[in-house]
Amino acid sequence: MDVKEVVREKYGTAARRVLAGTGLPADCCGQTSCCEGSATASCDPITSGLYDETQVGQIPGQALKASLGCGNPTALAELKVGETVLDLGSGGGIDVLLSAKRVGPTGKAYGLDMTDEMLALARENQRNAGVENVEFLKGEIETIPLPDNSVDVVISNCVINLSGDKDRVLREAFRVLRPGGRLAVSDVVVRGDVPPEIRRNMELWVGCIAGALRDYDYIAKLAKSGFDSIDIEPTRVYSLDDARQFLASAGIDADAVAPEIEGRFISAFIRAVKPAAKECCGPACCS
Repeated sequence: MDVKEVVREKYGTAARRVLAGTGLPADCCGQTSCCEGSATASCDPITSGLYDETQVGQIPGQALKASLGCGNPTALAELKVGETVLDLGSGGGIDVLLSAKRVGPTGKAYGLDMTDEMLALARENQRNAGVENVEFLKGEIETIPLPDNSVDVVISNCVINLSGDKDRVLREAFRVLRPGGRLAVSDVVVRGDVPPEIRRNMELWVGCIAGALRDYDYIAKLAKSGFDSIDIEPTRVYSLDDARQFLASAGIDADAVAPEIEGRFISAFIRAVKPAAKECCGPACCS
């Protein structure tokens, strides 16, 4: 199975549903999948309730309906006026538009997505929002189409877990960040050990085609890519009851596996910093 193509198709389908105005599937609650849900009118505990009323009032309704994330990176990223922000896997553009408002007209927000339908939806949402300091780029998060040292903050909302090459994604994020720049992403993370069969089923639930990393593996990969000041802050812990219906549909007795999954899958806010450039201390280091 080509995970990238499956993700492209699922997210393309989600965008087409929003553009067509069909909204959620009738059996959303039975499917309990972030690929089928939206941030509004959804019983899905992963994608619902991520944005407060103030934020909802700042963006077009279609941007919210196309939100398939697991967190709210713009609320926690501490964006500053004048900064340049890049959203990896920007989807319908909700986090890009919110970031653009936070950095103001002297800043800029880029959105990067590989799905034509999501890019079309995002650009329509940008027009409807009347936001000018935004640019949506087509590309893959493993090969970011921006130059070195060009952005201040990299954000992402439950997308890095979908990549089959997370090391490359993190290296690319490090490359495009300016010295002293920040990574501030929401993602699905696993705490502790989970049996492989149960893990695969839970990952399908929490991230569509997720490949959620263990928390200590995430930290190790960030450090290997060059980041420091790494921190993982849980923002939502998924309970057995959250996943009960999905597990039952997969033929798994939720109560029997409760000790192995309760509290293990979380949404988290992941922070890291690209070290600042060292000051030159003499002719030798500047040569």
